Amino acid sequence: MPTADAVELPRGPFKLATLGQGLTFAQSLPQLAAVLSPDEGAAAVIQAPPGTGKTTLVPPLVANILNRTGGAARNILVTQPRRVAVRSAARRLATLDGTPLGTKVGYTVRGESHTGPETIVEFLTPGILLRRLLRDPGLDGISAVILDEVHERGLDTDLLFGMLAEVRELRGDLTLLAMSATLDAARFAQLLAADDGAAPAPVVDCPSALFPLEVRWAPSALPRMDERGISRAFLNHVADTAADAHAAAVAQNPDVDALVFAPGAWEVGHIAARLRSVPGIDVLELHGQVPAREQDRAVSAREAGGLPRIIVSTSLAESSLTVPGVRLVIDSGLSREPRRDAARGMTGLVTVSTSRASADQRAGRAARLGPGTVVRCYDQKTFAAAPAHPMPEIAVADLSAGALVLACWGAPGGQGLRLPESPPVQSMAAAVTVLHELGAVDSRGHATPLGRTLAEIPADPRLARALLDGAAVVGANIAAEIVALVSGDGRAPGADLTALRSAMRSGRDPGARRWQQEVRRLEGLVRKENRGSKPATTEVSAGEVVGFVVGLAFPDRIAKRVDGAAGQQYLLSSGTRAGLPAGSSLSGHEWLAVAEVSRAQGRDAAGTGAVIRAAAPLGLDLAEIVAAHMRSDAVEAVFKSGKVTARRVRRIGAIVLSSTPVKATAAQGREAVASALAADGLGMLSWSGSADALRRRLALLHRELGAPWPDVSDAALLERLPDWLGPELEAVASGRALSALSLTEPLRRLLPWPEASRLGELAPETLEVPSGSHIRIDYPEVSDGGPPVVAVKLQECFGLADTPLLVKGRVRVLFHLLSPARRPLAVTDDLASFWSGPYSQVRSEMRGRYPKHPWPEDPWTAPATAKVKKRM
Repeated sequence: MPTADAVELPRGPFKLATLGQGLTFAQSLPQLAAVLSPDEGAAAVIQAPPGTGKTTLVPPLVANILNRTGGAARNILVTQPRRVAVRSAARRLATLDGTPLGTKVGYTVRGESHTGPETIVEFLTPGILLRRLLRDPGLDGISAVILDEVHERGLDTDLLFGMLAEVRELRGDLTLLAMSATLDAARFAQLLAADDGAAPAPVVDCPSALFPLEVRWAPSALPRMDERGISRAFLNHVADTAADAHAAAVAQNPDVDALVFAPGAWEVGHIAARLRSVPGIDVLELHGQVPAREQDRAVSAREAGGLPRIIVSTSLAESSLTVPGVRLVIDSGLSREPRRDAARGMTGLVTVSTSRASADQRAGRAARLGPGTVVRCYDQKTFAAAPAHPMPEIAVADLSAGALVLACWGAPGGQGLRLPESPPVQSMAAAVTVLHELGAVDSRGHATPLGRTLAEIPADPRLARALLDGAAVVGANIAAEIVALVSGDGRAPGADLTALRSAMRSGRDPGARRWQQEVRRLEGLVRKENRGSKPATTEVSAGEVVGFVVGLAFPDRIAKRVDGAAGQQYLLSSGTRAGLPAGSSLSGHEWLAVAEVSRAQGRDAAGTGAVIRAAAPLGLDLAEIVAAHMRSDAVEAVFKSGKVTARRVRRIGAIVLSSTPVKATAAQGREAVASALAADGLGMLSWSGSADALRRRLALLHRELGAPWPDVSDAALLERLPDWLGPELEAVASGRALSALSLTEPLRRLLPWPEASRLGELAPETLEVPSGSHIRIDYPEVSDGGPPVVAVKLQECFGLADTPLLVKGRVRVLFHLLSPARRPLAVTDDLASFWSGPYSQVRSEMRGRYPKHPWPEDPWTAPATAKVKKRM
């Protein structure tokens, strides 16, 4: 391989010398060119800070090298994690190249494509490339793939990394590059190695482009979070801090623009609204819900003669976008990350402290063009306590969509793929269960034909299934409208999806145009599958149509209002309680179909700790249809306060529709008592001395010999309750007190035959000592691994040289040798050693205290006795 110094930048479709002017990464182009080849594929990791120009320069360099030999154009795909970043990167490269967008440089995002026959470099989102890869696993016609912003660890990008690494094993001519601002480069380089034993892929590094950066700390006197989430007072503090710092910076340099980081779209809007009251500045918002035209304006340079700008952004501008003119950054120190609450079946974005790596990236945005300043609206202690890196999405998010992609790829659960991080076992199992219920995967975890169809639809698999099934009832267009609504970026006012749909239809919502494009695309997918032409068998009113389709997607989120509860509190069929936002127009509806529910930052208005973010009304009849598999009509018997009671209960999951008292059958009574024991434990039973002793003997035999001797631990006995306690359970169900049960005979039902005949031999109840006494053996507790103990007066053991062994010679008896007053003198499981040594000291100390009892010098030959010495 030639050295970087010897490499001349190749000529080709792009003029690299012109494109690289003023960009730091231009220094690293020779090093990257040295590892690429026009004749065979290559893999490399590119590590460069934000703003160095890697996104602008790497794709044209790869294009020039791959197209050096002439012939048919060899195309390059470049992923960006967000739609706005895709559009921005494509427009910037096309502008610098001097060619119209959609010719040499193009892009594709959901519902929008600007490419053509001449396109060589195509920017696209990871989700678009995933679906393209499933349709065409060999990526015919593609010569290179560049995964940008790998450090963000998005789920789709992680999946692409593993899948494309596998494609490279089959296609030696495919070039794969992973680019990042901050990355564990060595780890990713090893994952890109040709095989497990091969050398890692080369790493191309780029020096930091930072000018001097001043860090200021401006913590709020009030906490950032309160019981409702992010406090408005803190957001006001961020806005005021930004206004003051920007005014001071502009006074020294009128060309300074400021970039403010907030965790989410709502917070961006709140801060921007407060800043707009400041005269003489132009306030812009940058997040996924802003129309494309406004996004483009925010990431473009300030117009000549324009007002100083403050751009308020989510994490969009951390690394995947460069905002020109920024010399001042105001950082709230908060981010939104996905989290899955497995216990309550909730998935959503939660507000967390920004990781130190992300905070450094945010700060670096101020020092790309010259000396800059970052003002952090928190203190140094908070920064030091923040996590080092953001959590990978695969570790914390719902994996239903990811599991479906892997199933379609032929790698269920990610088996065999070199993923940057393995998916959590529990989360993946939950995702596969969902896919099984949808009919998307078979018993081996591979995708069914329906699963492959669902994977083509850019939405949660549950929404995709609802699109197909709902179209048969309400029509393809309406089903497409609702799925596009739920899977899009729009925010339902007061959680009311029906109101959001009306705003989209009328064009009042800023995202209406994009929504309408998505509706047309989804409707086309439905008609392609011929799912929209089936005759409807269910009548759905106009007011319930949104709730019906949402319910088809998420039957576990059908919700009923909780009577008598404070606030607008609902119980979901999954068992979760959640509240509506204050003032929601959905208040008063008895039934809702919930599309999104998430943990409240503090407590929601209804006091449940979970809040409904998006929902629509529907009636009981439709609720029972969409959640048919969760319906039950059964007798539920319970054992409480020594009594069995039963009710006939109709349910939708955790929601009780009706409950009527009935008489329990004998079988239902037994099951109720067994369930109570399983819940509260065997401590509810009264163990007599004989029952407890038998259980301990059996426990020792099971511990030492295993099967067929039964396991009598709490867990094992609870699991086998009908086998040993069946008749007694029925007696209790009929009114007999638990405390009156005799457990000895039930335990004997567990004895194995014919081995039971040897119970007295292997684990006897008593041990005969030389005095002729039969001493009870105290066996260890069931959960204890200790030895059996015999507590006996020392004089009764004279002449006993060999310690007795139990359980076929496996277990030594531990002797507690007692004084005549039955106080312990010695503890030993080696009698021979005791008589030969410690006994003499015991004798010298005890014979004066107990002169009426024998203390012979020779315990080996002295007669053992339980009595005192005879009078002379």
